Amino acid sequence: MHTIWKGSISFGLVNIPIKLHAATEDKDISLRTLHKECNSPIKYEKVCPVCQKEVAKDDIVRAFEYTKGKFVVLEDSELEQLKKQNEDKAVEIIDFVKIEEIDPIYFNRSYYMSPNDGGTKAYSLLRQALLESGKVGLAKIIIRSKEQMAILRVVDNTLLMETIHYPDEVRSAADVPNVPVNDSIAKKEIDTAILLIDQLTSTFDPTKYNDDYRTALLELIESKKTGQKTITAKSKEPVANNVTDLMAALQASIDRTKPEKLAVKKKTTRKKAEPRKKQA
Repeated sequence: MHTIWKGSISFGLVNIPIKLHAATEDKDISLRTLHKECNSPIKYEKVCPVCQKEVAKDDIVRAFEYTKGKFVVLEDSELEQLKKQNEDKAVEIIDFVKIEEIDPIYFNRSYYMSPNDGGTKAYSLLRQALLESGKVGLAKIIIRSKEQMAILRVVDNTLLMETIHYPDEVRSAADVPNVPVNDSIAKKEIDTAILLIDQLTSTFDPTKYNDDYRTALLELIESKKTGQKTITAKSKEPVANNVTDLMAALQASIDRTKPEKLAVKKKTTRKKAEPRKKQA
């Protein structure tokens, strides 16, 4: 697994040398843009709209637009100095909290942590302490010139770091438009909705879920490679988008899930009912 960062975890006076590895990967299919006439990849150039000419890399500077059309130019040397002052290659644990106290809206990206040279025992110590305390470490880290908050927890015997958003990076739910405050929902409607939820409830198994669009796109690409002109798309059951009777929709949904649930139940019952074989 590729190492993307090396540093240490600061845990009180304990220092744990670690390596960081991306825990997830983007499986999106990247499509190139071509010139329709000759199928050549399109080249994108950096052009100044005022001077009407291409700008070389050495002639580009970075700046902050503090108001429309007004900029503060920041020199590379200034940014590099600021980065050096704040980046000490350490994950500093500042608090320990219960993970249930952190709303999932704060979670951002996940990274596995492995011990670097000489850090095995301290790594194991922190891992066991987190497991037995039932807490997660709340830390600060600088990655790619950005200071981020993160939590440290244990997943499959491995330390996992998840970067989390700062509070001012999370938009307020109060700003969402057209959210109903109070609606008079009949008890029968609530009971029926809960019954539907119960029938659709299962144990979370991530292997059950697939990216259907990506699979279809790969099939289309493969068919094009082999010279096939078209492929047949899998048809899906139409979904009603103009429900006028909420109770009717709920009941129809319950009726549709019954056969599948009954089939699973019968299969389970049959397995339990099988007689035990007598030992010779």
